[in-house]
Amino acid sequence: MAETKLRAVLFDLDGTLADTAPDLAAALNRLRAEQGLDALPLEKLRPFASAGARGLVHAGFGVKPGDDEYDALRETFLEFYAERPCVHTSLFPGVAELLAEISRRALKWGVVTNKATRYTEQVLEGLGLSPDCVVCGDTTPHLKPHPAPMLRALELLSLPAMQCVYLGDDLRDIQAGRAAGMRTVAVDWGYHHPDSGGPGTWQADALISQPGDLIRLL
Repeated sequence: MAETKLRAVLFDLDGTLADTAPDLAAALNRLRAEQGLDALPLEKLRPFASAGARGLVHAGFGVKPGDDEYDALRETFLEFYAERPCVHTSLFPGVAELLAEISRRALKWGVVTNKATRYTEQVLEGLGLSPDCVVCGDTTPHLKPHPAPMLRALELLSLPAMQCVYLGDDLRDIQAGRAAGMRTVAVDWGYHHPDSGGPGTWQADALISQPGDLIRLL
């Protein structure tokens, strides 16, 4: 990656930069409790966290967009999550050190997520993070895997695509980064939706098992 004259590192949020699954699972289990259902263990819900409300509501209730109950369950789930989005959320081990190294090298960094702005801002503030750019699920008309969010990040950073690398724990992250012309890195931590095939199959430019591995690639 040194050949690309890298100037910015961009991250997916849920499952890549931060472990948001505990607070997402707490909101879902609160909703299940209201429905008279037992709580589901975090490890059962974790793989669905990258798919946001859609994935978690499906994991918790077996319903999907278009089903009669879906909209009401999703709305209540999001209300519960908005009340407590950053109680048990934390950076993944090694991420803080990676961000410090990015800063030391005078590189820019940012977040490109499908998460809505209202939740993203609360999580970033709760974690004490100040990215150089933030692009959320409601920033552009399209969500990842569409390249529009990635292209918006490039505009905000005033950088060409090949000077940026994008890290993600979901196939859609890699598809979006590639479509925008960025270098892509799949991360072997995170949530890895069971239907995604696993990060080794996503045709990313690199696959890393821990945040420190990116420092060596830089």
